[in-house]
Amino acid sequence: MVTPVPARQCSRPGCKRAAVYTLTYVYRDSTAVLGPLAAFVEPHCYDLCDRHADRMTAPRGWDVVRLPVAPPPDEATVTEDIEALANAVREAATPRTPAEPTGQGVEVLRRGHLRVLRSAPSDGGRVH
Repeated sequence: MVTPVPARQCSRPGCKRAAVYTLTYVYRDSTAVLGPLAAFVEPHCYDLCDRHADRMTAPRGWDVVRLPVAPPPDEATVTEDIEALANAVREAATPRTPAEPTGQGVEVLRRGHLRVLRSAPSDGGRVH
């Protein structure tokens, strides 16, 4: 079961809406960049709701770069992806013991991890 992450609120004072964009200023280039909500809260960035992002303006002489924001995935897709990932992890964690070779001869001598085998009768009795 996945616990939902609480939505971050818009940084504008008095606004209680969920943030969907992050606004960052690049002072050296006199540019304001408005893009998808950042994965982490940054101290010099502003999280904005869709309403405030649409009405956002930059200082005079500054450029505004608006990066495209993909719509959030639906819950069913996220659940399927998480289940597929969990199944892949379970499968990778399952210990795999190689099967002992069978039908390849009869052991006649052993020294440590080495074995001397006599060929099976189907080989005509040759020693390998």
